[in-house]
Amino acid sequence: MAWVLVLVAGLLETGFAVCLKLSHGFTRLWPTVAFASFALGSFGLLTLALRRLDVGPAYAVWTGIGAAGTAIYGMVFLGDLVSTLKIVSISLVIIGVVGLQLSGSGH
Repeated sequence: MAWVLVLVAGLLETGFAVCLKLSHGFTRLWPTVAFASFALGSFGLLTLALRRLDVGPAYAVWTGIGAAGTAIYGMVFLGDLVSTLKIVSISLVIIGVVGLQLSGSGH
């Protein structure tokens, strides 16, 4: 269950990163509100997951999901540059996240 919390927290991290861009420096109300909501949810769920998981693998999985998810979202929906190197790099992040998740143990 703790890994599910990390997964959802990582997806919320993607949401807060995207909303941070869309807020244009906190000058747009609703993306700013969404950013704050996603950030609080993400950190809150990560905090709950860390009660049962080792901090290293859990934090790395959380940031990996957020980084890969944000990069993919940017390429698909925000017109970010798509390149072979970027896709390979995101794939390596995802492989690393899976490896870290498999190496993490609950208490």
